[in-house]
Amino acid sequence: MTALDETSIAPARRSVWRTRNASIRRYPLLALGAGTVTVIVVISLVAPWIAPYPGDAASVTDPSALLMPPSSTHWFGTDLVGRDIFTRVIVGSRVSLGIAAFVLAAAAVVGLAVGLVAGFFGGKVDTILMRITDVFLAFPALLLAVALAAVLNASAFHAAIAIAVTWWPWYARLSRGQAASIRRQGYSDAARVIGASRTRQVVRHVLPNAATSVFVQISLDAAGIIVTAATLSYLGLGAQDPTPEWGLMVSQGQSLSTTAWWVVTFPGLAIVLTAIAFNFLGDGLQNKFDPKRGQG
Repeated sequence: MTALDETSIAPARRSVWRTRNASIRRYPLLALGAGTVTVIVVISLVAPWIAPYPGDAASVTDPSALLMPPSSTHWFGTDLVGRDIFTRVIVGSRVSLGIAAFVLAAAAVVGLAVGLVAGFFGGKVDTILMRITDVFLAFPALLLAVALAAVLNASAFHAAIAIAVTWWPWYARLSRGQAASIRRQGYSDAARVIGASRTRQVVRHVLPNAATSVFVQISLDAAGIIVTAATLSYLGLGAQDPTPEWGLMVSQGQSLSTTAWWVVTFPGLAIVLTAIAFNFLGDGLQNKFDPKRGQG
């Protein structure tokens, strides 16, 4: 590389850093939330390799290390059967984030499909699909998830299905409003005049415009889904032992909160920290893409 090339690249790099710093100052919640969520996601991805003990809870049961307090050997202490809580917390992030990812993907896909079809086509199609959506919205989401999870065999996967069934109507409502608004815009009429099919109009015009709002909603909902999954496991309707799920760990340690506080404290903090991080991320994205709504 010549000296001329280096001198031309240096100002460009400084410009990039200035832009990034300005963005961080303007959207501090977004920067804090995105940074924390990134760290949590990376930890969940590399958990099997950074865990100080094997991630399989059954293989680390140690009767000689029951309810040991936090120490240099066990950073978060051990539980009732001698399992390292630090290992279970970081490996459990894979379970909690996996449930959230499954629910968000399923709810967004189903909700987007229903909402876009209802909003774009209108008429009887809109009426039928929205009445079905209203049936699901008539029940509190957590109560409906508990009822569905109780019918299914208790497991992390069935808990994820139960939550997804209760979550898609919100995306249907959101995308339906976006689609109905876009359908009334001039460029949608222009596309119809030149002979563009309805499917092409939905894919090329409606979906891209609705995607931003849905993406922001996804970031806001991640926290709620993680808390809901933890609640189901806490009630015995979600993940089962030895799965290291945070809500289940809190349930197992609740009776020891005064004698072995670490058993319930660290998985509880993991839930709180992750929920706050996703809330910051969602609020930051909302402020960036929709300042009026974010300020309200």
